[in-house]
Amino acid sequence: MLLATALALAAAVIHASWNLLAKASADRFLALWGQFAVAAVLSAIVLVATRTLPAAAWWPAILTGAVHVPYIAGLAHAYDRGDFAVAYPVARGSGAVLAAIGGVLVLDDRLGAWTVVAIAVVAGGMALLAGGAHVTQLLAALLVGAAIGFYTVNDSRAMRTYDDWTYAFAVFLTIGLTTTGYGLVIGRGRSMVATMRADGRRYALTGTLVAASYFLVLLAVRRAPVGYVAALRESSVLMAAFLGARYLSEANARRRTVAAAVILAGLVLLIATA
Repeated sequence: MLLATALALAAAVIHASWNLLAKASADRFLALWGQFAVAAVLSAIVLVATRTLPAAAWWPAILTGAVHVPYIAGLAHAYDRGDFAVAYPVARGSGAVLAAIGGVLVLDDRLGAWTVVAIAVVAGGMALLAGGAHVTQLLAALLVGAAIGFYTVNDSRAMRTYDDWTYAFAVFLTIGLTTTGYGLVIGRGRSMVATMRADGRRYALTGTLVAASYFLVLLAVRRAPVGYVAALRESSVLMAAFLGARYLSEANARRRTVAAAVILAGLVLLIATA
């Protein structure tokens, strides 16, 4: 359990970092697409070199790739409509709660009563953090949360079924393909080529961070319940509250500090009762 905790916390730090970079970009869709595209290229290299993933494992990977179309579209819209310290916690918090429920219903995970209370406290703190947000931003963030809950359970099941670490790279390959297809369908092809030429190095960095973050999560869910890992990973919202105020000059720092304290209390309880 200690290793799973360390993996989830490392993933949280990395995840908050690449999301901050996406929020700070002028075109959030392109920023999100660019990093997933780079992650897809890196993943293709690993998959060709290893060739160990069972053919059946590609089906859940494709499903996760498809779910990332509304994930990226919703996240870009949520970042366009308001503060990072609101959109990010709502998306991640709702995703963690849905992943925990899905882990119980689909994967036969067992969560004790106090663990459920801890997850509820985390979710309550995130709700407080989201107070005053624009309704369209909240709806977009909740759409992202639904996608997070779905693909977390889907990928956790695949990792436990096939027990192959290369599955994570199959996921990023399919995400790169589906989101590129979506971008072409909505007429962003020229801007996608232009932004990759102009910002390719930055996307190389963030794409590596994206892949590393989720790879650590998938390693963690092999060693601990999905609800535990998903909720612990959401400690990244504490950093989101700080980063939003520090680097993006977002307001309501006092209320968000209180909300962050509630989240921290829930996480401490979560770790203590797991």
